[in-house]
Amino acid sequence: MTSALPAPDSPRDTPPRLARWLPLAALALALAAAVFWFWPRPGNSGAYDLGTFRALPVLYEGRIMPYESVARTALLTLRGRQSISLDGHSVDPMAWLLDTLARPDIGQTYPVFRIDDPDVRSLLDPRDDKQVYFSFNEILAHREQLGQQITQAQARPDSERNLYQKHLVDLDSQIATFVGLAQLATAYPLPPDAQHPQWQSVEDLAAAHKKAGAAPGPAFTLFGSIIMGWNEQNPQKFNRSVQGFAQLLAQTQPQAVEHARIEAALVRAEPFIFAMEVYVAVFLIVCISWLVKGPWARGLLTAAFALAILALLVHTTALGVRMYLQGRPPVTNLYASAIFVGWGSVVLALILEAIYRNGVGAQIAGVIGFLSLIVAHHLASGDTMEAVRAVLDSNFWLSTHVVTITIGYASTFLAGFLGILYIVRRLIPGSLDEETGQSIARMIYGIVCFAMLFSFVGTILGGIWADQSWGRFWGWDVKENGALMIVLWNAIILHARWGKMIRQRGLAVLAVGGNIITAWAWFGVNMLGVGLHSYGFMQKALWWLGVFVASQLVIMGLGLIEMAPAEPVKEPTGPDEPRGRLADAGGG
Repeated sequence: MTSALPAPDSPRDTPPRLARWLPLAALALALAAAVFWFWPRPGNSGAYDLGTFRALPVLYEGRIMPYESVARTALLTLRGRQSISLDGHSVDPMAWLLDTLARPDIGQTYPVFRIDDPDVRSLLDPRDDKQVYFSFNEILAHREQLGQQITQAQARPDSERNLYQKHLVDLDSQIATFVGLAQLATAYPLPPDAQHPQWQSVEDLAAAHKKAGAAPGPAFTLFGSIIMGWNEQNPQKFNRSVQGFAQLLAQTQPQAVEHARIEAALVRAEPFIFAMEVYVAVFLIVCISWLVKGPWARGLLTAAFALAILALLVHTTALGVRMYLQGRPPVTNLYASAIFVGWGSVVLALILEAIYRNGVGAQIAGVIGFLSLIVAHHLASGDTMEAVRAVLDSNFWLSTHVVTITIGYASTFLAGFLGILYIVRRLIPGSLDEETGQSIARMIYGIVCFAMLFSFVGTILGGIWADQSWGRFWGWDVKENGALMIVLWNAIILHARWGKMIRQRGLAVLAVGGNIITAWAWFGVNMLGVGLHSYGFMQKALWWLGVFVASQLVIMGLGLIEMAPAEPVKEPTGPDEPRGRLADAGGG
């Protein structure tokens, strides 16, 4: 009698076996990509030892950083991005910096000034309205006309300047940044010594030696030789001077050298870019899992979870290295807050995935991980590890209030994106079954409770800090009221749920509304020039904030649409089930 069971190696048994190997294959591929991405890249350029030079410490913009960070910070300030191209070819930021310092005839030809305002661009080249990047020489050629316009703009109070005048003032600030760096007036490359307890600029030290009639020290001589070696295009002289200067700094400033070396490696590795790409892969894999069934779907979900763990490890490592270099808790500025909000959301989402194992947590981790890091990427308009502001110079409050309130932001956003997922899947026929809908609703409810706790405690801690800093526990500052709005909104969601006014759909819609409240409290206030917590106005920030708010309102509107056939309404069986006509009509 022939057995009805397939043979172990029959074709019918192949797909499950391949499905079981799928997570390991995906993880192996991702690990190989990570090794390729993070493998130390040669830092030299031809015969020049740029690898050693880029990791040397220098005092710039209030903190000690490597020359790699100086170049990228300056390019971000001037150009809006860390890369530069000339005649269609990519230029090493370090080569650009050295040309700017040592070869002004070359350095002033790089198109590093980004000018977005068409009226300002017309002052430089009225014939070409598409050119966005300009060199210092092009600006210098129109210095009289530009100078008159900038002087007129600066004469008006900031609140009365129109957009054209604000761009002129910004351009003047960019010119000052370039000139200060090119003349080594704002960078302090010479380390402290017995006569000078602080880092010194070349100009100041040269003036001091001339006044005292003393010969310059070895640091001055070696750094000058580095500049001359690059100016003369003499790689032997450049390399010999760089090695000598590196040895001198290692003897006199070992901690600064070690921190600069680690930071240069971090900056060149770009770990957040790698994590961002893996988060996108996680999201796509979960979406693909919707299209298949059985062991293939389970294999894809396991692969997505493994890749999300890998992305989180990279995210966490980079965050930890930043904390080590700064000697501060994770959140010290708006850029760092975006990094930490994404990290916190991903951690919570993967905890949900470990509990439910239905792909929802992994998918949300991929979405929020990517979006938070892309937001951070565009917030980087200068030094991302800048020295903290005076009012923030307290590791205790940075570790308690700031971290706690930021966790409240992260969890409220997580609940909101879970709500978005519920609404979107509800609109896709066959995508949201009853079991998945209930699990997402439970996730939202649990995360809102978590967000309520942290946002409330963080707000109270902020009041105590305000009392110590400004002499009052609470004020009508927009940031403080924004924090209170998050607490009240989470309280509204919980009371609506406890009061039986909403079911799954109502819970999801209200959670999406929390995204609007949190975006304003976290991002809008800081970047729109309002209140004591303002970090400066940005026109692009206002536009993108408006786009985000509009998108959330549209999603909330879609969530209110009654689907046909309607969701099954069960008889209430417990305290979590809503009752009454209001629940049936609006909470569905």
